[in-house]
Amino acid sequence: MHAYAGDLLHNLLHLGAPDSTSFPVSLAEKMVRPVLVYLFVVFALRLWGRRVLAQLNPFDFVVLLTLSNTVQNAIIGNDTSLSGGLVGAATLLGVNAVLVRLFYRGPDRTLFGESWGDTCLIAEGVLQHDAMKRLRINAGELTARAHERGFDSLADVQTATLYANGTLYFVGRQHPTGDSRHAEILERLAQLQRQVAALAPAR
Repeated sequence: MHAYAGDLLHNLLHLGAPDSTSFPVSLAEKMVRPVLVYLFVVFALRLWGRRVLAQLNPFDFVVLLTLSNTVQNAIIGNDTSLSGGLVGAATLLGVNAVLVRLFYRGPDRTLFGESWGDTCLIAEGVLQHDAMKRLRINAGELTARAHERGFDSLADVQTATLYANGTLYFVGRQHPTGDSRHAEILERLAQLQRQVAALAPAR
């Protein structure tokens, strides 16, 4: 048992491809590897990868493309067999199903942890430069995403929020309609009448 655990730790922590003869790849290793890589990638993207998930520029897109290839060998280890791939795939699907069930809190609530770290990038039409600087997001990237949502410019955006899952949500400014504009004019006229009445000398 001690030798079995030693082989497992050696294969997991050894840099480079381990010798499968001296340190054979076990069924437990085929299951542990996908779980560890899955948890690392998921929580790393939650903590540091919101702009990567949002794919704000080509660099972020390239990171997502190469990420899967980077961790591929870490998932399957020194094993290219069909059975090893099937075990790894089944483990990934299983751990994903378990975590989604654990973190799901009902249809009227967000997933556990999704509300953490939501960042307001535009508030009341004003760019939040500190938040944008912290996330390395510039006005050009925001403008490009605003164009995708149908806004002509950031001047048409009331609020913009980057959620923890990488979603950018925009709310447009409320432009006054004809009826609301008419009501606003009548209200201003009423205010002027009250001011004039207050200034008139009492008889």
